[in-house]
Amino acid sequence: MAQSVLLKSFLLLYMLLLAATGFAADPKPLEIGAPAPDFSLPGTDGKTYTLKSFADAKVLAIIFTCNHCPTAQAYEDRIIALAKDYKDKGVAVVAVSPNDPEAVSLDELGYSDMGDSFEEMKVRAKEKGYNFPYLYDGETQKMSLAYGPAATPHVFLFDQQRKLQYNGRLDGSEKPGSANAEDTRKALDALLAGKPVPVAKTKTFGCSIKWADKRVLAERAREQWAKEEVTLELIDEPALKALLQNDTDKVRLVNVWATWCGPCVQELPDFVAINRMYRNRDFEFITISADKPDKKDKALEALKKLEASNKNYLFNSEDKYKLIEAIDPEWQGALPYTLLIEPGGKVLYRKQGSIVPSEMKKIIVEKIGRYY
Repeated sequence: MAQSVLLKSFLLLYMLLLAATGFAADPKPLEIGAPAPDFSLPGTDGKTYTLKSFADAKVLAIIFTCNHCPTAQAYEDRIIALAKDYKDKGVAVVAVSPNDPEAVSLDELGYSDMGDSFEEMKVRAKEKGYNFPYLYDGETQKMSLAYGPAATPHVFLFDQQRKLQYNGRLDGSEKPGSANAEDTRKALDALLAGKPVPVAKTKTFGCSIKWADKRVLAERAREQWAKEEVTLELIDEPALKALLQNDTDKVRLVNVWATWCGPCVQELPDFVAINRMYRNRDFEFITISADKPDKKDKALEALKKLEASNKNYLFNSEDKYKLIEAIDPEWQGALPYTLLIEPGGKVLYRKQGSIVPSEMKKIIVEKIGRYY
């Protein structure tokens, strides 16, 4: 425990130094023939794993991957299939997330419904039914620095003596269904047959590793968002109905709120975060204030405090029943109220009351896509 605290303190000091002097070069991947560095990491299953945990395996496959990366997500099912197909052949498949969650900016999560925290890793492992240990190295990144993954995903295959025999990609086709980890399977088959790996080293493709020094970039992004202009415009009934018809090519998330509605104000930060995640894709977030028109300044001030730089409107009439009918005839009138509308006006989701952010993000990303 003391060593972990010391290492974490060192990494924090290192990050502060880099903020002033620049960024360190990424560590180089292990060379072919190098012994596997030991590690001790928590798994999403509640266990702690070390190199000795896999002592009985003929071949050890360590795959550095993560939750948020679209390339990593494109390979999830292939990793699951790999673990299943080679389990009875003596191959242990282990996944490791090398990323520091605090170094991942919200706008880097545009292809995912969750980030790279340990708690979110537990959710992903359960939802996908991972049949292999999923280990978290985001706190110290000690193991990842020793192995040197270049991107997620990145495969390292070790023989029975735990010497590196393959370093590289799963296969050469990112699109799901277009390949089945052929490069890794060929390497595994060779090792199991006692033969040299035909191609011991390949390049990788995917998201860069989020080393701790990249927290500086995440902080810069937050500083830039805080500077963005926040506006609030009045909108009349015809314009509101046209807005909800969504004659665009974007998925449109609409939240009706008011300054006097406690749950509305409490959940608005979640909507701001969702907007920052997906706004660079085919997605748009819009708020509709149900405050009276003469309370426009108060509503705008609340939006500014929340840094809601998305599109914001305030209904220009005190007739709330006109607002209700214009928004959605199915709405009973209680706030907050949320709609997710696909291009052309079809409602994908409607909710009276506070949303569950994790559910909302999953619906959005499944609609706009998890892959490039």
